[in-house]
Amino acid sequence: MKCTTDRQRLVDGFPHHVRERLTRRSAALIVGLLAGCVAVSGCSPDGALRGVAVLPPRELPALRFTRADGSPFLLASANGQLTVVFFGYTHCPDICPMKLADWQRVKSRLGTDAAKVRFVFVSVDPERDTPDIADRYAKQFDSTFVGLSGDSLITAQALGAFSAAAIKEPSTSAAGYMVSHSSQVFLVDGRGRLVALYAFGSGWDTLLADLQHLL
Repeated sequence: MKCTTDRQRLVDGFPHHVRERLTRRSAALIVGLLAGCVAVSGCSPDGALRGVAVLPPRELPALRFTRADGSPFLLASANGQLTVVFFGYTHCPDICPMKLADWQRVKSRLGTDAAKVRFVFVSVDPERDTPDIADRYAKQFDSTFVGLSGDSLITAQALGAFSAAAIKEPSTSAAGYMVSHSSQVFLVDGRGRLVALYAFGSGWDTLLADLQHLL
């Protein structure tokens, strides 16, 4: 698999139809948000991971969200569990439900090992998505999936930590504004480090293979 530059690979994480809608100003903002990101390589040195390996693994800060029931939730927890993360929003028309449906397939094939993996949906639209709304959205796909939403500060911190991006776009639609957002799925290991990402279009079986390898 040919390696590309860090910046281009992450910008390419936006699906084609979203990239087409982005204005030059929006594109410049994305590049700014991704500045300083970790080195990313599509070529894992030992061939162990099928996703895009983050080399070296990226230490993540203690990103503390508050769940719908008031309990704290650390997005990157060194509790020995693997964590699968996706940034989206509940009004998302296509990408988000597709990704969570993929997670359903992955979890079902993990069997009892699924208990060792946290599947976490993080809203990039705190204006409309309360913690309760985000969690109920995730649990529509599986009762064990976690949906998180925080204030604008923790949302920005989480996006920055993962080198992800989200841009609110005005719309005349009755559904309200849209949010263009990174479409990668991120994999965090049991030590709380970002170890791999999965670009839009990569099959759910790629994530499954890596989870099975690491479990």
